[in-house]
Amino acid sequence: MTRHHHPCISRRSLLVTAAIAGAALTPAVAQAAPARTPARAQDPVARALGRIAHPLRATEPGGKHTDLRALGTMIGGAKVVGLGEATHGSHEFFTMKERLFRHLVREKGFRAFSLEFSWPAGLRINDYLQSGEGDARQIAAETLANSPWDREEFVHLIEWMRDHNRRNPTRTVHFVGNDLAGPAITDEFFGRITGYAHRHHPALAPRIDELYTGLRPVDDVFAYLDKPLAERKRFADRARQVLDLIAAAGGRDREAHIWAVQNARSVADTTKFLTADVYDPATMPAFQRFRDEVMARNILWWQRRTGHKVLVSAHNDHLGLIAATADMYPKTQGSFLRDALGRDYLPIAMTFDRGSFLSKSTAIGGDWKTFTVGAAAPGTNEHTLDRVRHRDFYADLRAAPPTARRWLETARPTRSIGTLFHDNYPLYDLALGRAFDALIHLHDVREAVPRRP
Repeated sequence: MTRHHHPCISRRSLLVTAAIAGAALTPAVAQAAPARTPARAQDPVARALGRIAHPLRATEPGGKHTDLRALGTMIGGAKVVGLGEATHGSHEFFTMKERLFRHLVREKGFRAFSLEFSWPAGLRINDYLQSGEGDARQIAAETLANSPWDREEFVHLIEWMRDHNRRNPTRTVHFVGNDLAGPAITDEFFGRITGYAHRHHPALAPRIDELYTGLRPVDDVFAYLDKPLAERKRFADRARQVLDLIAAAGGRDREAHIWAVQNARSVADTTKFLTADVYDPATMPAFQRFRDEVMARNILWWQRRTGHKVLVSAHNDHLGLIAATADMYPKTQGSFLRDALGRDYLPIAMTFDRGSFLSKSTAIGGDWKTFTVGAAAPGTNEHTLDRVRHRDFYADLRAAPPTARRWLETARPTRSIGTLFHDNYPLYDLALGRAFDALIHLHDVREAVPRRP
């Protein structure tokens, strides 16, 4: 399907939005549709899907988890579970992620929650989870500000994770940011790298300090992208030199060395991504492919190093084996994870029929705003899913009977609402059964709750 851009959205805005917000770029059409009909049983596909659908009794965390047992069976022994979302900024998507994570921690031994967000910010949150030093609300304000995750739902998740660690000091859970180091690479994060060099390799430290001079810190990625491309390429080359120096240095403290290499790689990957020519749209898919590869690599680094089972939270377009917006995301994070892990990676989509969410009408300097869409239009994936006999449900798409399987293997319009939302944008075609192993469908959602000061 041909991609169409709204005339008021610059190509630069689109790329910058992806780099900073860590979000899918595809808006969806707010189409009106007939009211939900009670005669859902008349739809043969909905009836077939109903045979594999399990009712979801709640999306809020806490309480009994008995309705999630079948979902746990679907997950089986997977080491990494990707739990997507059709929007960034819907309350029920966020709370469902906490609810499932709690269940997986308790019943499946999961130990890490990974978010489509900055690697350095994830380290800051994880430091709090392990030490208890600081305040969850303040740390959320410092790390998640100006993102769709700067919401009460994520404060609640962080508070629950810290409380779990307090009660279970030998089975602590961890927070992992898996994305590039935007919207800023703080001086504190650079200090993790240079501090390692000064402590363990003092002969190398002056050269590393010199290479980072002029780059450290990156306070504002928007301002950084205003630098001439040649200058950004020089900085990326210097960041790569630092990575190479630290990687080659080795050292007696193997643990410290592993972390220093990983953190230096985060700076190198981010500065490489920021060498994109933001005025050349032809470069965008390659750089987005690189970004999804980095996200997968960070998850794999954590999982292989720690042995933790990981729940990954991101947009559906990142976690599926293919993206609805394949022209923008030619190879997804989910596809990289499947290549590396095989069936030990399990992608789950989350879809909805109607409701509210957070997005932006402009990419640069815009605020997150509330948008609302009505019932999904006939012919879309969501319209058929909403005719299944349960209001909210989940299903193992791999177990679909023939009628449902044929429907799942056919690409049709689906909602993929990311950082930018405008009317008049096309929906994008996706075959759900080719992209995901399982699916959670919600009848309606509402916008996430703003974080209280």
